Amino acid sequence: MSLVSALPDASATGDYAYDWALVDVETSGLVPRRDRVLSVAVITIGPDGEQTGEFSTLVNPGCDPGPVEVHGLTPDLLQGAPSFDQVAGRIGAMLQDRVLVAHNAQFDYDFLAHEFARARMWLPVSQRLCTLALNRQVDPPTDDMRLGTLAAHYGIPQRRAHDALDDTRVLAGVLRASLREAARLDLSLPLVTCPPRAESQFTPSPPKTPCAYRNPGRLTPGGPLQQGMKVAITGGTAHARAELVGRAVAAGLNMMSSVSRHTSVLVTNDPASTSAKARRALAEGVPVIDEQTFLCLLADVRPGTAHEATAVRSGPVTAPGTAPDAERGADTETVRATAPATPAVGTAAPPTAPSSVAVPAPRRPEPPAGASDRPLAGRRVLVLGGVHAEAAAARVRVVELGGSAAVNLSASVTDVVLLPGGEKDRRMKRIGVLELPVREPCWLDSPTAADRPSAVSRSQEPRVLSRGGVVDLPMPHGGPAPEWYVTAGWAPQSDCEIDVVAFLLDEDEQVAFDEDFVFYGAPENPAGTVRLLTGGPAEQTIALNLASLPPATRRIVVAAAIDGAATFGTVGAIQIGAAPGSSGAPVARATLDAATTERTMLLAEIYRRGPLWRLRAVGQGYDHGLDVLARRYGVAVAD
Repeated sequence: MSLVSALPDASATGDYAYDWALVDVETSGLVPRRDRVLSVAVITIGPDGEQTGEFSTLVNPGCDPGPVEVHGLTPDLLQGAPSFDQVAGRIGAMLQDRVLVAHNAQFDYDFLAHEFARARMWLPVSQRLCTLALNRQVDPPTDDMRLGTLAAHYGIPQRRAHDALDDTRVLAGVLRASLREAARLDLSLPLVTCPPRAESQFTPSPPKTPCAYRNPGRLTPGGPLQQGMKVAITGGTAHARAELVGRAVAAGLNMMSSVSRHTSVLVTNDPASTSAKARRALAEGVPVIDEQTFLCLLADVRPGTAHEATAVRSGPVTAPGTAPDAERGADTETVRATAPATPAVGTAAPPTAPSSVAVPAPRRPEPPAGASDRPLAGRRVLVLGGVHAEAAAARVRVVELGGSAAVNLSASVTDVVLLPGGEKDRRMKRIGVLELPVREPCWLDSPTAADRPSAVSRSQEPRVLSRGGVVDLPMPHGGPAPEWYVTAGWAPQSDCEIDVVAFLLDEDEQVAFDEDFVFYGAPENPAGTVRLLTGGPAEQTIALNLASLPPATRRIVVAAAIDGAATFGTVGAIQIGAAPGSSGAPVARATLDAATTERTMLLAEIYRRGPLWRLRAVGQGYDHGLDVLARRYGVAVAD
């Protein structure tokens, strides 16, 4: 079967004609740098859609195969299988000059990258396509995005789930059906560029033991060290650096690899040092002592204040360095406006606190679908045209009426609101082909349930959050806690790139150490509990293993930053969604578009509330760059 033969208007979909390599791996666990591949299957398909090759094999990992109850691969079955380095050459030849395709493609790509590195080989992949990300764009009416669920929706038979070869054959069917839907909606493929990766670049450092104590601040002249103080060392030392670090950590100090304004003291035997740490210490006024003084102080480190293990304040994200809002009850919802513009975009001035006051509003029980005050319940509305303020106001009105504001055209869009200038949008041609109802702006003044078009709905729609809205992230009673995925998506951009980042903050609204800043240059914290995943040029995800975070981590702030001179006012709305697992059904969704001149935006925060974790949609922007925001959260950023 051809991938393009069944596509409507195939002449306009030349971008879909690639050499494809469809891949599935079964693994001993979920962490690529630690766990191993147990089986792998590859199917190659040409630009004409015809299959050109197929290969599958078990792999002897030389270790415990992990959850046999999931993949069924026992040590006895794997005993006589080849090791990965024995089949790497054949797999590499099938991947060469092809787009790697997988469901949750970053998972398969990362495992293959590590296995190829162990075999002292490069993974020959320059682009990948994730069918999970593609279907998030298509947005079919399924309860989740698991491969088996999509296969059932598209009519693809599945015989043996978690069998690499059968999963790859199912993947081929899902890819064909997904591409047909993408062409019907005139969607661009979410291809991800995969530059060559050296082992040192994608093997995280060994986990750093989190310090159990809060940072008490700077070392005072003649005063003692106190547990929790942040200490950095620079230059040569008489004692081995590892010995000094080990003794300091054992005493309860927080040893840092860089210097910031939150560093308590810098240790150096060269007071005239011009190292980066010494220059930063001088600029920030950080106290400096020599090695001998440090050793004397280590003999009498005073007790510190331990990080709290449970209760945490539940107020919304505040501007870094400002006082947090007062504690709010569990049944309130908070809305905060964006910060005012700074005098000049891109200046290094620190952000000012938001000028507006947080306004708590009682959270009412949601009326049943079709209630008079929620006539757009279950509807997904795409707003086109208008200046930014008009479009943002229209999307806010959609949410007020119980609907969900769409960022892109998808299979779940039920209505289109056309503001002035919207008729020039390239998507209008496709909207006409799909025969979607196009509404005038006045429709939002008094829509009725009778206007509802016929559409297949999911068994449970995600909760729609307005800015400041809060939702609990449910955790199972017994059994493993899910990894939560917070995904941000936006309309594809041609003149700028958007980077999603995460900060792991303690009760002082500071990172414990620089590695608790997760971004494109360091996409995983050392413990692997927070990861940045890229699903395409217009989608990025922060994956959170909340159950494994240390008690010191009180909240995770998810932000986005624009690389370049563009602003979020030109980018338009950012949609965020939270789902349990990579393929789970989203429990909440929010569309954030109040920004105008801002280049950095806080999208969401995930915070502890007693034994629970909650997610709050934020939508608070700043005119400065990401480096300023990072410094305000305690990250040492090189000039």
